[in-house]
Parts: sequence; C-alpha cells; structure tokens
Amino acid sequence: MKKQSGFTLIELMIVVAIVAILAAVALPAYQNYTKKAKMTELVAATGGAKTAIEVCVQTKGEVACTPGEFGIPDSTPAPASGAAASYTPLAVDKDGGTGEYTITAEAKNLSPITDGVQVKFTSTGAKAPPIKWAVTCVPGTSSEEQADIDVYCPN
Repeated sequence: MKKQSGFTLIELMIVVAIVAILAAVALPAYQNYTKKAKMTELVAATGGAKTAIEVCVQTKGEVACTPGEFGIPDSTPAPASGAAASYTPLAVDKDGGTGEYTITAEAKNLSPITDGVQVKFTSTGAKAPPIKWAVTCVPGTSSEEQADIDVYCPN
C-alpha cells in the first residue's frame, strides 16, 4: 500500500488564516505609507518656488522680488488637458505690506490623498535672509481629510 502524501484540509486552513492575519496587519501600514509619500510629493512641488524666492531675496533684496520675476513663478501652468496632474498650479503670492510670500499647492489626482487638500508655505523673515517657512495644511470638507492632515502634514 502506498503512503499518501499532501496536505490535509486543516493544515491548509491554518496557512490561509496566517496569511489573512499578516495581510490585515500589512495593508493599513501600506496605506499609511502611501498617504505619507503622496503628501511628501505635494510638499516637494513647492520646492522650486521656495528656492527661487530665497535666492532672489539674498541677491536682489526683498523689495525687488515679486512673483513672475527673477525666476519666481507667478504660478505653475496647468498640465495639458487629459494629463495626470498631482497638484493644481502653484499659487505664489506676496503681501505688499509685510513682504511675506505664500506658496500654495493643492492635491489633484493624488490618490489616496483627497482632492482639495492644500499645503501652504508662508515665509517669515522675508525682509532679510534667512527666510524661514511656516507650513499649514488645509483640509477639504470631509473628516477623513482632516485626519489625513493631522497625521501627514509636515511640521
């Protein structure tokens, strides 16, 4: 008589249960990692404008530096129709009274971050170098967006 080989149903069910437990732990961790990476992408979108402002203030002085001049973008043009954009055009504004700059990037097609979430960088000490940037994140309308902001907004 030949000895049977293979797995019993109980052994297979135990393996399936172990895999399910591992997946239940790994999936939320992966989703959090993905949200953090996408928020980082949104923050990185402001890097070029921040650098241009800092260089202009150091070389030309705060008064001469206005959006649309000396390499400071007035706003980043929107991508071509149908192109996948990760953020809306950057808005770069300057407060004439205080000399503070505000750079805003808004999430668009940046799943799993909800459309409408904004990251705003406001300059402090723009009259003289070094410029320091204060960051604020603005959620859209849902409580899920507020939770995303609380966890993933850079400090």
